[in-house]
Amino acid sequence: MKSFLAILLAVVLVFGVTSVFAAPAADSTPVTATTSTLATSPHFDVDAATNSYMSQLSPEARANSDAYFEGGYWLVLWDCLWALGVAWLLLGTQLSVRMRNLAERITRFRWLQTAIYAIQYIVLTSLLTLPWNIYEDYVREHKYGLSTQDFAQWSGDQVKGLIVALILGTVALVIIYAVIRKATRTWWLWGSLVAIVFMMFVGTIAPVYIAPVFNTYTSLPDSQLKSQILSMARANGIPATNVYEFDASKQSKRISANVSGMFGTTRISLNDNLMNRSTPAEIKAVLGHEMGHYVLNHVYKGLVFFAVIIVIGFAFVYWSFGWVMRRWGTGWDIRDPGDVAGLPLFAALFTIFVFVLTPVTNTITRSAEAEADAFGINAARQPDGFAEAAVQLSEYRKMHPGPIEEFVFFDHPSGWNRIHRAMVWKAEHLDDADIRALHVITPVTSR
Repeated sequence: MKSFLAILLAVVLVFGVTSVFAAPAADSTPVTATTSTLATSPHFDVDAATNSYMSQLSPEARANSDAYFEGGYWLVLWDCLWALGVAWLLLGTQLSVRMRNLAERITRFRWLQTAIYAIQYIVLTSLLTLPWNIYEDYVREHKYGLSTQDFAQWSGDQVKGLIVALILGTVALVIIYAVIRKATRTWWLWGSLVAIVFMMFVGTIAPVYIAPVFNTYTSLPDSQLKSQILSMARANGIPATNVYEFDASKQSKRISANVSGMFGTTRISLNDNLMNRSTPAEIKAVLGHEMGHYVLNHVYKGLVFFAVIIVIGFAFVYWSFGWVMRRWGTGWDIRDPGDVAGLPLFAALFTIFVFVLTPVTNTITRSAEAEADAFGINAARQPDGFAEAAVQLSEYRKMHPGPIEEFVFFDHPSGWNRIHRAMVWKAEHLDDADIRALHVITPVTSR
C-alpha cells in the first residue's frame, strides 16, 4: 500500500529491524575470488587492493547490477506517482466519501467509524496498488534473478502483510484521527507525537511478533562460529544470549543479518543465505556491522531524526491540507481535517513530502551505515571478509556511482567506498599478528 500508513510502517521497520547488509544475489553462481598478495608487502597499496576486489566482478555482472539499481531510481518516482494516482481516484470519484458515509450509517461512534473506514481504505488501496506491486516486487525481482518465490508464495506474504497493516494501521488511524478532532489547531503536533509513539511501539514488537509472521526463526546450532558471534556481542555490551537463523531463502537469494529490537527485545539474527553463501570471516564482518548499530544507538538516534521529519511532515500536511482544499477540493465533500474521508489527501501530501526529502533521509541512513561499517571492522577485525561481503552486495547494488548519484539515491555507502575503507583499515593494521595471518583471501569456491 503506497500510502501514509505504508510510509510510516517503512520508517518503523527501517529503524526497528535494522538489516544493513541485506543483499540479493543476482545469480546463484558464486563469484570466484583470486588469491590476494596485497598484504605481503610492507608497502600496502590501498587503491590496488580495492581494485583487486572490484575486478572480481565481470562486465556482465557489473552491467546487471547497475541496471537493477539504476532502475530503482525511477521506481522512487513511479511509487510516488502511483500513490498520488490512487489518492486522486479516491477523492475525485468521491469513493472515499462513500466509504465514510457507509461507516457513519453502520455506527454513531466516531472512533468506530474511523476504524470501519480505515479497514476499507487499507484493503482498497492495497488492491489498487497491487498491479504495480506485482511488477515491482515480483516480476522485476524475478527478471534479475533475485526472488525464489512462486506467485502463490509471494501472494501469501502479501496477504500476511495486509493482515498486519489492517491491525496496526487501523489502531494508528483511530488514535490519530481522535487527536485531530480533539486538537483542531495543534493536531499536527499531537498527531505527529502519536505517530512517533506508534513507531516506537512497532519497532519494539517487530522482532518478536511481526518478523516471525513471515519467517521461521530457530536457534543457530552450537558451533565455533556461534561462540565467536556471542563473544563479540558480550565484548561490546550487547545483551544477547543466543543467535537466531531465519529461512529467508524461501523468499529471495539475499544475504542479511540484524541486531534488532528496542527496550529489551534485542536479538541477533542472520538468514540462511548468509550462512550458506558466506565464509565465517564474512559472517563475522556482517554481524560486527550490525552490532555497531546497536552499540552506537542508531535505533534511538534514527528515531530522533525521523521523529523530527515526522513532525515537520505533519506540519506540512497541516499547512497544505487547507490550501489544497480551497484550490481543488470543491467537489470532494471533505468537511475538515478531522474528516476521515480526507485520509487520501493526507496520504498524498505526506507522500510528496517524503519524496522530496529522499536525499535527506538517504543521507541520514547512509551516515549511520558508514559509522556501523567503521565499528564493525574494528569489532570483527575481518577487513577481507568485509570486502568480500561488499562484493556480494554488488549483485544488486551499483558499486561505483558518482558522488551526486550516491548522495541522492544511496541509503548505504557504495560498494567501492566500503571496500576502500576496509583496505585503509587493513593498511593501518598490517603489523597486527591476526591481520597479517589473514592476508590471503579464501577462494569462494572452497566454501
